[in-house]
Amino acid sequence: KHGRVAMAAFVGWWAIGAGVHFPGNLATGIEFGSLPSKGLEAWDAVPGWGKAQMLLFAGLIEFHDELFFSRRGEHYLRGGTPGKNMVPGLYDPLGLGKNKSEETLARGRAVEIKNGRLAMIGVAGMYFATTIPGSVPFQPAC
Repeated sequence: KHGRVAMAAFVGWWAIGAGVHFPGNLATGIEFGSLPSKGLEAWDAVPGWGKAQMLLFAGLIEFHDELFFSRRGEHYLRGGTPGKNMVPGLYDPLGLGKNKSEETLARGRAVEIKNGRLAMIGVAGMYFATTIPGSVPFQPAC
């Protein structure tokens, strides 16, 4: 789960840095295009209620995943499958994985866990490059 969050954070940080913005308004009087192009500055420009919405949404997903794990299967900390999301339709809304073998699904989960770990390192690198100038070799300020 943390890997998925890190992957989304990395892509978001990269997209803002590359100048990619959604059309329209983030909030009343704040356009997406007006957000700064540096990750932490863009986060600081988001109104408090916007940050609260994002964190609440992430918390609801986490809560429901734990709830579904307790009712529909074995929790990953008690021998269940790591990386398997139990919220129906959240990570495979089109059902693309339903005809795949268990081996293929297991390999996909392993790849996703590895990519999530790399994304955590990437987000940490961008964070440190922003907060401690010169701390990450060959990394411009982001």
